[in-house]
Amino acid sequence: MADDEITRRKKEAMAMAMAMPDRRHRGGGLQERPVCAPTPVNPLVEFDDLLNQMSGLLESTVGAAPAVAWTPLADVSESEDAFHIEIELPGVKSKDIDVEANGPELVVTGEIKERERKGVLRRSTRRVGAFEYRLRLPGELDTDKVKAEIQDGVLSITVPKADVAKPRHVEITETSESTESSG
Repeated sequence: MADDEITRRKKEAMAMAMAMPDRRHRGGGLQERPVCAPTPVNPLVEFDDLLNQMSGLLESTVGAAPAVAWTPLADVSESEDAFHIEIELPGVKSKDIDVEANGPELVVTGEIKERERKGVLRRSTRRVGAFEYRLRLPGELDTDKVKAEIQDGVLSITVPKADVAKPRHVEITETSESTESSG
């Protein structure tokens, strides 16, 4: 490349850098805007990746560590008469899941077994091994009527509230004061 071409490219790069607006940060000074802004990342995913990397490093230096149960993703909602829990468990069969309701606590445990593969596994980000999801629900629950079903990799659990815990409407009656006692 000719020196003129290199000089021209440097000038173009400097012109582009100069055209980018600066922004002020809390200290009052200028802070240059990064050329390529990073995409927002979920810090919990980053933390989980860090733990997985640390676990792998520990296993490679010390040997296999005992399996630690992981917690699947879940949504919990409440209606007037029950709590509804949806837990993501893709590829898990109902026979590999145990749901236990004991007082105010709901415990879902199980295991995702690693599939036998042919060839060399180049990358794996899917969770395998034992999992455990614990949830303490407020109020009185009717644990005898808990229902659970799995469909499309989502375990749906309904925990009904006990009749004691349900709000009930109290009817107010009017009394007439026409019956006065004479004395």
